[in-house]
Amino acid sequence: MRLLPLLGATYFMVAGGPYGLEDIIGKAGYWRALLMLAIIPLIWSLPTSMMVGELASSIPAEGGFYVWVRRAMGPFWGFQEAWLSLAASVFDMAIYPTIFVLYLSRLAPAWTLGYRGTLWALAVVLGCALWNLTGAKAVGQSSVALFCVLLAPFVVLIAAGLWAWHGHGSGALFHSVGAPDLAGAISVTMWNYMGWDNASTVAQEVEDPQHNYPRAMLGATALVAFTYILPLAAVALAGLAPGQFSTGAWTNAARTLAGPVLALAVVAGGMINGVGMFNPLMMSVTRVPFAMAEDGQAPQVLLRRNKLGVPWVSVIACAVIWALALRFTFERLISIDLVLYGAALLLEFIALVVLRRREPNLVRPFRVPGGTAGTIAAGVGPTLLIAFALWAARDEHVLGLNALLFSAAVAVSGALAYAAAGFLRKRRCP
Repeated sequence: MRLLPLLGATYFMVAGGPYGLEDIIGKAGYWRALLMLAIIPLIWSLPTSMMVGELASSIPAEGGFYVWVRRAMGPFWGFQEAWLSLAASVFDMAIYPTIFVLYLSRLAPAWTLGYRGTLWALAVVLGCALWNLTGAKAVGQSSVALFCVLLAPFVVLIAAGLWAWHGHGSGALFHSVGAPDLAGAISVTMWNYMGWDNASTVAQEVEDPQHNYPRAMLGATALVAFTYILPLAAVALAGLAPGQFSTGAWTNAARTLAGPVLALAVVAGGMINGVGMFNPLMMSVTRVPFAMAEDGQAPQVLLRRNKLGVPWVSVIACAVIWALALRFTFERLISIDLVLYGAALLLEFIALVVLRRREPNLVRPFRVPGGTAGTIAAGVGPTLLIAFALWAARDEHVLGLNALLFSAAVAVSGALAYAAAGFLRKRRCP
């Protein structure tokens, strides 16, 4: 992949357009939502994208964040990084087929009733698996095309919202919602701004990774914030009530401001969003088991590639696992995803600091500014937000367990899996 496809793939790994912002509006109202969308990327996205820019450009290895943590802290912590990331992906990857089905239900409700919705979600998983087998270049190039198609309806929506406003007053910008859920709104905002490290796992399939990764990270950070804030501000100024917003509500906003044709285009964009995010994320995550297999930390069958260099066994195995979480609700998926992803992200920030101290002479085409103190400071904001996500997820339950207990069980099982993998290696190599 060259710079533009990498930028497009990174954008979809993180954002995929304004879809998913509706719950922030419905939970917090417009002005609070705008504040969150403006402030949270400064303490969550920017430090993370700089961390990824430094590590991906200095260690451009297949497997990305798994390789960084393993190199900095040894095989045990590398295994835990991969374990937590793969566990988070079970919940994260189920979100995007869910979004596809939610928007499809706006177009044809009867098509998604009962088991039909699950079948459509499974079709997204299968279709993207086949797409991924055509290679990273095809996935990256398609992301650029999908980016243009997906955002086109929002260009019209922004124009319609500003036309309806005509510069009079503040519209519904300061209207309140019935029962604000600020904790839930912050969690959804964090989810909408996370995933910067996912692009790192395909480093060996990127042209000039030493220079293109930092450019893609910083460019995507600005692009994500821009494409989030403008549509939200436009519908706020147009006077649409914030309480009407929930997942899929962009369709109603488009119908109100510009009619059924734009509403249909937004529905199509929502479906593209589900596919467009799932596809590059599948490309990213499936390289982690492959890298683990190269290190002897996972079954060797995962090393099998097709003629295009795609680890096809890993793609199929991950697709099967992700299909198991398709019946969870959107809110529950986000809560558990944040907890598990946050733990893995903290290990990456620790690896950034450790590598600065242990390998000061490592060639770093891009550096987090401020020396060692700067790398430590970069991790403070994300750490505080992850702690908040842990608190916010306290009431969510998975398989009968509190979200925090479930996450702790996942972490403990990672240590047990590492011990079991070591035992099996010794049995095979006496």
